[in-house]
Amino acid sequence: MIARILAALALAVALAPAAIAQKAPAPVFAGAEIAFSALPAEARETVRLIHKGGPFPYARDGIIFSNREELLPKQKRGYYREYTVKTPGDRTRGARRIVTGSAGELYYSDDHYQHLRRIRE
Repeated sequence: MIARILAALALAVALAPAAIAQKAPAPVFAGAEIAFSALPAEARETVRLIHKGGPFPYARDGIIFSNREELLPKQKRGYYREYTVKTPGDRTRGARRIVTGSAGELYYSDDHYQHLRRIRE
């Protein structure tokens, strides 16, 4: 019995570096879309503010979205910008965002960039 436990422990120790080195694949924008009319009211308002050029309610609205996880098609730094979508009842910025591209494309995330859907206007 002790020999089995020691063997299992030795195997776990031997495999640990490989398990630690493995990284979960990054989420990727796979062409998912959402209609403007299907967005929450707060997201539609954020899109309207983006089109109008502001003013925006959050200090970090308009900062560069670096796309580090490569969720969106690769572009040069500064191509994408992010904007907060107000979450009712949440005192922080919450998890909802709109990401814009310099060519005018818009993306929506309701889970802090785990998934991004292109907005069809």
